[in-house]
Amino acid sequence: MIALFKAESELSVEDYEMWHPGLREDILDVVHDELNQMPQTIHKTVLKSIVIALLQDRDIAALSSLMPVLFFLRIALADEVRIFFILIQNPVFAAQSSYTVFAYLLKQIVNLSSTHRQLLIQWFRGVFLRKKNAKNAAIDLSKPSPCFPISKKSTDSTLPPPPVHYTDLYNSALDHLDLMNEFFVWQNGSQNPQREFSYCQYPFLLSIVAKRSILTKDSEQQMIQTARRSIEAKGPFYRYRYRYQPQMDIFFLNIKIRRSHLVSDSLNEIAAKQQDLKKKLKVSFIGEPGLDMGGLAKEWLLLLIRHIFEPDYGISRAGSYESHIVSQNKNLREFNLIGVIMGLAVYNSITLDLHFPSICYRKLLSPPIAPWSFISEPELEDDTGNFDYETDGDSSDDDSIDYNEIGFVEAAGIEALAEIMPDVARGLSELLAYEGNVEEDMCMNFQVSLEEYGEMRTYDIKEGGADIPVTNENRHEYVALYLDWVLNSAIYHQFRAFYLGFHSVCDSNALLLLRPEEVEMLVCGSPTIDLHELKKVTEYDGYHEDDPLIRDFWEVLGSLSLDLQKKFLHFTTGSDRVPVGGMSEMTFKITKLPSISSRSFNRMRRRNGETRNSRQNEVWDSNDQEEQLPEAHTCFNQLVLPPYRSQETLRQKLIIAISNSEGFGLE
Repeated sequence: MIALFKAESELSVEDYEMWHPGLREDILDVVHDELNQMPQTIHKTVLKSIVIALLQDRDIAALSSLMPVLFFLRIALADEVRIFFILIQNPVFAAQSSYTVFAYLLKQIVNLSSTHRQLLIQWFRGVFLRKKNAKNAAIDLSKPSPCFPISKKSTDSTLPPPPVHYTDLYNSALDHLDLMNEFFVWQNGSQNPQREFSYCQYPFLLSIVAKRSILTKDSEQQMIQTARRSIEAKGPFYRYRYRYQPQMDIFFLNIKIRRSHLVSDSLNEIAAKQQDLKKKLKVSFIGEPGLDMGGLAKEWLLLLIRHIFEPDYGISRAGSYESHIVSQNKNLREFNLIGVIMGLAVYNSITLDLHFPSICYRKLLSPPIAPWSFISEPELEDDTGNFDYETDGDSSDDDSIDYNEIGFVEAAGIEALAEIMPDVARGLSELLAYEGNVEEDMCMNFQVSLEEYGEMRTYDIKEGGADIPVTNENRHEYVALYLDWVLNSAIYHQFRAFYLGFHSVCDSNALLLLRPEEVEMLVCGSPTIDLHELKKVTEYDGYHEDDPLIRDFWEVLGSLSLDLQKKFLHFTTGSDRVPVGGMSEMTFKITKLPSISSRSFNRMRRRNGETRNSRQNEVWDSNDQEEQLPEAHTCFNQLVLPPYRSQETLRQKLIIAISNSEGFGLE
């Protein structure tokens, strides 16, 4: 490795002291760039070689302590440090699956002598300075460019620097820590008096991947605790009777619904199983033999979101925010259902295709921990055991809890409204910038008018608002009250029901670590589909990545429209959203459709769980497999691809399959 990248055959003492590692960094960068473009199988081979190299019988730390003894040892040990310099930059460590090996590599570096650690740091500083100087030398600030436009303001040193984006503060190295231990210390304090610090005290340092890991593991612990409480509630006779073979349904939130009555059945199931919401989700569609190992739950949540936002249910997307206001106390159960769906999605690590405005996630974390976390839940329930959505904040004797603060966002700006009602936000901005006489020219008062079911209705945003004109002096107060009315007061009951639904499932201190933008990412995932990253992580069973059919498959998939690519993702994984961490963190497998008897293949598919297909197919012999449609096991992110002879047939069959992919079946 050193011989490949080394710039000189021998190094003097002076060279050894320099900031340059004595390597051909241009060749090293090219190799790393090429490796980054290679498929996941190559990454695994490289990672295996690194593991073997790290486990060789050489104690580098012990040898480095002998450095002052002989000069030739200094040269040899410098080569050992160069190995670490090369390995730590390897792009295979970008994948979360390699973090264990990366942590071991960091441990080996920590075990170096302080002299060699400083040498390694010095080399990286030199790399940074050389690249920075090269970048500055390549930029001529005297000429305009797309990246560096000429501006008079650019010479004004009094301008404050732009704010740092919150993702720039992420420290991905913390992803390798024992995050649950950090979380435990943060919540409960350390049993070790000398260990009082936790990185959770500074959540801005934790990446979204680390926070997702904490939230997921905390959810799993809550699932186990809830299942254990269910068994204990059954009494000693039940525990004795089923001590060897317990009923598995008791461990899950079992949702059984009909596709034809999706929303009503879902409402009834959730209302009847409030006590089981913190168990692992398990869904079955009545009349369909699909076995839920994750795929059916994704299907249910996706279809439910799609149905509940249809105009027939009176709950529209963010673009028609007025309908949320005029509905007032109507459909509160549906608003609560949306909250439960979002909570179940985050709790079970499922992404949803939701398009809520960003202010919604700010309100969802106001407060991040639900008030009933500090009191007993029955105080918040009505006679039927359901949450009382319209409680006005006096349901508890605890005066320290203000339920009217649920979902309240203080001092929301016009930019928050612009995402929801852009025309109104533009009008408010023009009102604040108006240079004429506001009272005489605009004739406004402290009221809001909205169309409600074809009829215009007016609301006071201040007591006696009809008699208070808007003037140049009080227009800022008017805008502040208008924003507060639209974003808080007018939708209080609806958002309260939504908030209660979400936090009835996601009731975790891990929410204190999250920003609103991070909650949105956990709920919605990433809309960006990177087929190059998906190709790199794909595994093959019966095929090879160099097979003509596989090359045709990726070419066809890349040529499809974004809408069809999302349908493909939904067809194979049960969701058209990319989870947190991107497609490089996904697992995906392409399997060759075997040419075997129908009976044997049916037995195999029953073992694998549910199969998504556009029609009930039979297995043909090898000459007739051209008529087969691709199939998918959504629980395992697995595509079953018949061996088509032409790219055109592949394109045609794939588009038919992904365009008609609703439903699960077993043969």
